[in-house]
Amino acid sequence: QVQLVESGGGVVQPGGSLRLSCVASGFEFGYYAMGWFRQAPGKEREIVAFIRWSGGNTYYADSVQGRFTISRDNAKNTVYLQMNSLKPEDTAVYYCAAGILTYGRTFLSPNDYGYWGQGTQVTVSS
Repeated sequence: QVQLVESGGGVVQPGGSLRLSCVASGFEFGYYAMGWFRQAPGKEREIVAFIRWSGGNTYYADSVQGRFTISRDNAKNTVYLQMNSLKPEDTAVYYCAAGILTYGRTFLSPNDYGYWGQGTQVTVSS
């Protein structure tokens, strides 16, 4: 049974930090790209960051570049999202997703991912 379980969300003041974690099970973690998406009320789900095999190949949305860092520990089947200098516009439900490594995939679209977590709420507010 495939599972992606996110944790680490919460309420934080602007300028604060949070670290999201996503523990995967039920599939060969090392063969999958791992992404973080977010969805705010009334908006489409958007890519935040993704990481391929290891730290050598990562992508960040312009809106989070320089503030967020994605990493993965293949021995623990876990992907992380360190979020610093949080802004109110970062408020959203954050989802972890897994997409099998396939030549030509960009991993920028939700359609490139086959497995999803249940989401964790991040609220940035004073």
